[in-house]
Amino acid sequence: MTLIDLSHVVEAGMQTYPGLPGPVICDFLSREASRSKYAPGTEFQIGKIELVANTGTYVDSPFHRYADGTDLAGLRLEQLAHLDTVVISSKASAIGPEAFQGLELRGKAVLVHTGWSRHFRTPEYFTGHPHLTGAAAELLARAGATFVGIDSLNIDGTADGSRPVHSTLLAAGIPIGEHFTNLGALPARGARLHAAPVKVKAIGTFPVRAYAIV
Repeated sequence: MTLIDLSHVVEAGMQTYPGLPGPVICDFLSREASRSKYAPGTEFQIGKIELVANTGTYVDSPFHRYADGTDLAGLRLEQLAHLDTVVISSKASAIGPEAFQGLELRGKAVLVHTGWSRHFRTPEYFTGHPHLTGAAAELLARAGATFVGIDSLNIDGTADGSRPVHSTLLAAGIPIGEHFTNLGALPARGARLHAAPVKVKAIGTFPVRAYAIV
């Protein structure tokens, strides 16, 4: 068994998406300040993080797009953990349904490997990213995919305000993962994906420590 990390590191000030602030990571209780609260020689650090939900590698639940959609707390573990995985590699800028046709996708996590994660934490990451088309999302929903993820800025194109991929997949109850990395280390078939976010009510997106078992 091999464990393959598919997540970016979250660091103070990093930018994941244009216009969204980077996380603030600091002490709530420092080790020095804690010393007065414990026995001599005993100290702890209690950290504090302030971040927008769309930070690092994260998962979107239907609530992200739809007010009456399932939130993070409502997602079932069967949608997020130990998922039989299909990896699709593509160099296209707009990845259409032809990339998925003829594949058995029902009950599978579908991860789209574009290689774009190599630009993470650089200006290139924010422009011209590869993405799925609306027609591809419709095929994935009809095919019964359980989870769909990509290693780029957004699973949708961002040239305008429409988000057909988010709209279609989340309407079908299919969680979306964005900003994955290291997908090239996975086989095309047979890996098991784990990408469970914190179980938070009334929020639609949260970072994950995504990994695969091969």
